[in-house]
Amino acid sequence: MSSLARLASPLVASLRRNPLLSFSGNPQYWRCGRLSKISLDGFEVLPRSKSHMMLGLQSKLVQSLNISGRKMFFGCCFGLPIATGIGVMYTQASVAHAVEDYHLDSGETTEAMMRSETNRFWSLMRKIQLPVLLAFVLLYSRGHPIAVAIDFFLLLFCTRPNPLSIYIFIEELRQRDMQSHRSLYKTKLLYLKNVEVHDYKILCVAKVELYGSSGGVREVAVLLLLGLLLDRLGLLDFSSWGVRQATFMVPRAVISAPAESELGGKFILEGNSELLVAVATPSSGSLLQIDLQVTNSSNSLVLHWGVLHPRNRDWKLPSRRPNGTTVYKNKALRTPFQKSGPNSFLKIEIDDPQIQAIEFLIIDQAQNRWFKNNGQNFLVQLSGKVPRTSSHAASEGPNISLPEDLVQLNAYLRWERKGKQMYTPDQEKEEYEAARSELLQELARGTSVEKLREKLTKSNDNIRTDDAVKPHTPENEIPKDLVQVQAYIRWEKAGKPNYPPEKQLMEFEEARKDLQRELQKGISLSEIREKMMKGNIQTEVSKQLKTKEYFTAERIQRKKRDISLLVNKYFSKSDEMEISHPSRDPTALELYAKGMEDRDGGHLLNRKLFKLGDKELMVLVTNPHGKIKAYFITDYKGTLILHWALSKNGGEWLAPPSSSVPQGSVLLSNSCETPFVEASSTDPIKQLQTVEIELDKAEFTSLPFVLLADGNWIKDNGSDFHIDFISKTVKITKDAEGGKGTAKALLEKIAELETEAQKSFMHRFNIAAELTEQAKDAGQLGLAGLVVWMRFMATRQLIWNKNYNVKPREISKAQDRLTDTLQNIYSSCPQYREILRIILSTVGRGGEGDVGQRIRDEILVIQRNNDCGGMMEEWHQKLHNNTSPDDVVICQALIDYIQSDFDINVYWNTLNMNGITKERLLSYDRGIHSEPNFRRDQKEGLLRDLGHYMRTLKAVHSGADLESAIATCLGYSAKGQGFMVGVQINPIRGLPSGFRGLLEYILNHVEDKKVEPLLEGLLEARQELRPLLLASHERLKDLIFLDIALDSTVRTAIERGYEELTNAEPEKIMYFITLVLENLALSSDNNEDLIYCLKGWYHALEMAKKKDDHWALFAKSFLDRTRLALSTKAEQYHQTLQPSAEYLGSLLGVDERAVSIFTEEIIRSGSAASLSALVNRLDPVLRKVAHLGSWQVISPVEVTGYVTVVDELLAVQNKSYERPTILVAKSVKGEEEIPDGTVAVLTPDMPDVLSHVSVRARNSKVCFATCFDPNILSELQRNEGKLFHLKPTSADITYSETTESTLSKATSPKDDQSSPSITLVKKKFVGRYAISSEEFSNEMVGAKSRNIAYLKGKVPSWVGIPTSVALPFGVFESVLADNVNRAVANNIKMLKTKLGKGEFGVLNDIRQTVLELVAPPQLVKELKQKMKSASMPWPGDEGEHRWEQAWVAIKKVWASKWNERAYFSTRKVKLDHDYLCMAVLVQEIISADYAFVIHTTNPSTEDSSEIYAEVVRGLGETLVGAYPGRALSFIAKKNDLNSPKVLGYPSKPIGLFIRQSIIFRSDSNGEDLEGYAGAGLYDSVPMDEEEKVVLDYTSDPLITDANFRQSILSGIARAGSAIEELYGTPQDIEGVVKDGKIYVVQTRPQM
Repeated sequence: MSSLARLASPLVASLRRNPLLSFSGNPQYWRCGRLSKISLDGFEVLPRSKSHMMLGLQSKLVQSLNISGRKMFFGCCFGLPIATGIGVMYTQASVAHAVEDYHLDSGETTEAMMRSETNRFWSLMRKIQLPVLLAFVLLYSRGHPIAVAIDFFLLLFCTRPNPLSIYIFIEELRQRDMQSHRSLYKTKLLYLKNVEVHDYKILCVAKVELYGSSGGVREVAVLLLLGLLLDRLGLLDFSSWGVRQATFMVPRAVISAPAESELGGKFILEGNSELLVAVATPSSGSLLQIDLQVTNSSNSLVLHWGVLHPRNRDWKLPSRRPNGTTVYKNKALRTPFQKSGPNSFLKIEIDDPQIQAIEFLIIDQAQNRWFKNNGQNFLVQLSGKVPRTSSHAASEGPNISLPEDLVQLNAYLRWERKGKQMYTPDQEKEEYEAARSELLQELARGTSVEKLREKLTKSNDNIRTDDAVKPHTPENEIPKDLVQVQAYIRWEKAGKPNYPPEKQLMEFEEARKDLQRELQKGISLSEIREKMMKGNIQTEVSKQLKTKEYFTAERIQRKKRDISLLVNKYFSKSDEMEISHPSRDPTALELYAKGMEDRDGGHLLNRKLFKLGDKELMVLVTNPHGKIKAYFITDYKGTLILHWALSKNGGEWLAPPSSSVPQGSVLLSNSCETPFVEASSTDPIKQLQTVEIELDKAEFTSLPFVLLADGNWIKDNGSDFHIDFISKTVKITKDAEGGKGTAKALLEKIAELETEAQKSFMHRFNIAAELTEQAKDAGQLGLAGLVVWMRFMATRQLIWNKNYNVKPREISKAQDRLTDTLQNIYSSCPQYREILRIILSTVGRGGEGDVGQRIRDEILVIQRNNDCGGMMEEWHQKLHNNTSPDDVVICQALIDYIQSDFDINVYWNTLNMNGITKERLLSYDRGIHSEPNFRRDQKEGLLRDLGHYMRTLKAVHSGADLESAIATCLGYSAKGQGFMVGVQINPIRGLPSGFRGLLEYILNHVEDKKVEPLLEGLLEARQELRPLLLASHERLKDLIFLDIALDSTVRTAIERGYEELTNAEPEKIMYFITLVLENLALSSDNNEDLIYCLKGWYHALEMAKKKDDHWALFAKSFLDRTRLALSTKAEQYHQTLQPSAEYLGSLLGVDERAVSIFTEEIIRSGSAASLSALVNRLDPVLRKVAHLGSWQVISPVEVTGYVTVVDELLAVQNKSYERPTILVAKSVKGEEEIPDGTVAVLTPDMPDVLSHVSVRARNSKVCFATCFDPNILSELQRNEGKLFHLKPTSADITYSETTESTLSKATSPKDDQSSPSITLVKKKFVGRYAISSEEFSNEMVGAKSRNIAYLKGKVPSWVGIPTSVALPFGVFESVLADNVNRAVANNIKMLKTKLGKGEFGVLNDIRQTVLELVAPPQLVKELKQKMKSASMPWPGDEGEHRWEQAWVAIKKVWASKWNERAYFSTRKVKLDHDYLCMAVLVQEIISADYAFVIHTTNPSTEDSSEIYAEVVRGLGETLVGAYPGRALSFIAKKNDLNSPKVLGYPSKPIGLFIRQSIIFRSDSNGEDLEGYAGAGLYDSVPMDEEEKVVLDYTSDPLITDANFRQSILSGIARAGSAIEELYGTPQDIEGVVKDGKIYVVQTRPQM
């Protein structure tokens, strides 16, 4: 029988007992059709007020009406039923209600009942008016039968049956039968959905559909009710309705089980996955069957189970088991589920009568997850259902089955104890199962079923009678704080789940019951308190209950995601925006200022441009000959006076010395007034006015001033103007002045419109909206221009409002227009999303209509409600004129002031911390002059109303405010307390399931001191939001603002959490890094490198948890890579934003300090700054664990020299120092030359140990090292110019300041670096354009080609050598001399002449000219022949364009002879550059998995017993070229080559990969000369361009697979050792690995 049928069966039985109706034998089944709906929305549901005594009276009256239908009809016709109707109605008048269930309050008094009965009497009088009318008609017309009949039928046709009586009828019946059928308390599940009443005049037929739910199963009951005339006349009588038939239907099956099966339980496993258990009661000769079904499941579920015997809690293993069952550690069985469609099934048969229950867990083996029942095992009771084999067996085991009526009774008692709450169907199910669990626990403790029944029956009696009058003694009344503590303990034991409020309240009641049971055992309250109140549990409880009535989860459960799916590969092309526009002519002010600057020798200290309406004032400060000169230049027309002073400290006004006062000035007590005079100009349109001030003393730091124009004072946005005398560290550069690297035309358009934009925010936002299309067309730099402009506005560098009255709703409408436009670009141009987020965060959300107007209206209501004047009136006037983001700060300051018990200092602190001074308040068009001064009786109302008002202000002005962003997305309705205007914000449709709860969790924990759970919640919310942000959405803008707010909250939370990391374990810091890195990746357009960094950190955390010996070394590599990623991102921001900031700043006269730090402040406002701080915190910890020290010594040379600090080694590589110099270089790329006179290079950068610059440092005997400790570098930088002694070891450098006497003892750099005596022999063309490897000789090719030919056939067979041919020496010269290239030859000759004269800029011109060479036909013919004979592919076979690619590559190799680095290197050693000849080695490219470089003697320690090697992913150019990051490095002892030791894991973010192709390698006669390392100076060029791939090391077996790594590294080491043995000297070897095979592509003697 279905659950609904069980619940409704007593109800149906009561209907069937109706004496009016008789029934046919078998009920007929009705099909559910479309029925009319009866809406109860318009009816007021009132509490019932009747006693069980009245119900009893009602029952007796109904039973007494045992008369036939025919008699009833005639009685109605002649008015006989009227008296009976009155009596019946008096006892059962009620208001219809279909769903709600109200019960008598046990404390209701007799007097209240009497009042209720009086009301019921008058209600009855109103309802019997129709029957009285009918009786009157019948009596009046009794002598006229025809008239009686006409009147009677007219009355019938004028009235209709009352469908509401059906609701009352069923509810009354349920209430009456509650005593005998406890299960009817659950008929709240019976929702009366459809009522269809058919009017047959005297007879009424009603069909009722009841919908119910049990265990997630939708059930339908159809009742057919018959009614007679009394209901038509408005009388509600049990005799007027009766049941004809009851049909129960279940539309869908739940689980395949025999008809006799009962649902053993339904459990929610996860999300939409449920466990359904059905127990089939066995028939004679059959076995008990348990059917389990898991909906929406994976295909790897396993049942971990056992059975229970009476009085034994240990699992037993039954002998009868399903197929596939295995025994787990002799303690449990494991049986796999069978997958079918989306669900999984399992059937278990039980043949042992001793088995009382089955207990189990479910495992998802694929995810290694265990599913439990609220932290406990699943339990299904079987007692009493297993068939017994004999009477003897039946007598042995006690029957302890749990009768279902006891479960129903216990559930009813629980419901009454909890105040008879209204439950949802799911809560009903939970309560019912909780009642069952309670009784099963009692049975497990040994309590018999009879005692349980006695206890429950007694409890029921007590609850219904005694509890209403029995006073609570102090011992019975449990203090609330103890209940709270017990609830907290229960919550902790359950794993601190995130219960909804309803479930929390249920848990409080359970906690109360727990304590009540303790009291019943005789334990006193004081003993319970002493037992429970241990540690800080009461503090934890108080903290949890501070702002709510229930406990919330301490952290959310994050979903498992493939973070690789977060990768964005959107690239913005900055060069799109370098559009050619005509240059703007300099203004008259700029020309005059430039002339003054040139006149003073260019000694510029400061320059500042101020706006004077539509005019400008330029102030120039120079410092010629030690004096300070200030020039004031303006195009203002009319009388103008400079009212000025001098200042030593900020804010003071001091009178200038009389010697500094210009002619015509008036010296005042603490200032001076100087009139402007006309400057000389031949153009009257450009006539300027100037003031020149010259100061002799340098004691003053600035000059404050104001202007007096035609009797009116002019100030700088309400404050004094001022100009500093101190030189700015960053000035507007010439490139910025020219607009290079910007969308110049757009910025100049912005500058042109700024005067109009200053009128109000409405004007500014409307102008910005109109410019967005032009900005989008200009690309990333165009949008960068908008960022700069909006940021200058947000930081108050521009005027917000200038004498213009605008309504707040007009401002918000303009904001809305701008943000809508930006939203559209965000959706259509994903490559610009990151920069658009920055713009949106500075603008604010805005809003059409009421949202903006409320700013003006609500302030009036706040004043009226709270009787406020003074400062509030001034603020109102300011808001009436114009609103701005300052209003958010003012509102917060007022709230803080009130909450601090009216401390005015708190008010000013809040304002000042947010950049609002008293002067700024006064500067508004409607200034705020007064301080707030409220009364204490206004406190509550003001806090309430200002809190509402703050949300309105933030909705318009705050783009990154979390609370307002969440409210906007989830929806809210703000009617307020008497507010004039209401606002309705609808929730966003399509939000992810559970998203509301996630956001509520964030709001509840946003101020927690421990931020880790909050960070997890914020990132989970951003992850859930991301799919919506990537799609087109009708409310995309609101979603973006929510995401911006979540992003901003992550940054503030992590900064608050730094204290949490003090003395934290490295794993915790690493976890914080993953959180912040994830946040940064979610906000970045091109985030592939960040995502792979994140994967690396996850892998490092797993290694740390497993105590892997390499975890710290691995983590250090990803720390270095994360630093590189942050550095790259900062550089990209600077390249994109800073030129626009400098150019627009110069056009608008923005303070140079604000311009100079513009990009830095943008970066600081994001997650990158927080991530950098965490990385810096972790770095020393990892270095200590990995035993890395503070240095990596690349070239260990003991030196003494003077410390010099430089930004880049590249910038000084051609410089020659006169004294021994220790260079502290912030940047070293890897391809630089080391300047003459340099004895040491120290850098925080990380060039590879085998990079070109590292090799040259060792060859030149220069100390070269990377310093990882920023404190050491800072100390060395502070000692710039001092003499220091460096003494390196293999892993550290000791340093100390020394005297010049020690320097004289040391070898001078000139001695150490004296130019070696090296000569080159010029090679001649041998008449052949191409040769095979067998023809390689000293006269024809360089050492590179000869060495590779020598190796062939001599190395072990497992070492591969690529096939090679070459273009020998002299081919370039021969081609250049060919007649077809005569013009090229002449051009090169002319350029070389200039080069000889020191014009080094022509080096690039020479390289470009070489690329113009044409290949002689003979060269093409010979090269094709040699390559084909060597079985190498000929490029021309793929088309003429492929040969052209090859020919360009050959020319690039020849052109590299004139690389700057190579040219200056030969000059340094006095090599004759004309004698340098270039052969070209041609090899087929091996499409490498890895590339390596080997030094067979460790270069850092000079230990010849061990090999040092570095390995990179892809081609080797990332290793030997200037690619950032470190390679994997390792050493191997030559006596144990199979045991390589990893020194460092790779941090290079980029790998180079190429298709099958040809590479052309440089092979000059200037390489590998004794005493000169020329290797690597010249280029090797592949025919095809390499593909740059961002590397994911977590999927690289060389990093993650120890066995694979050992195999590859030992193979590389063995190859190096074999080649060293072949040559007999240490070797510098390059090679690649392809499919596990080692290839050597070149070798040379190690220098």
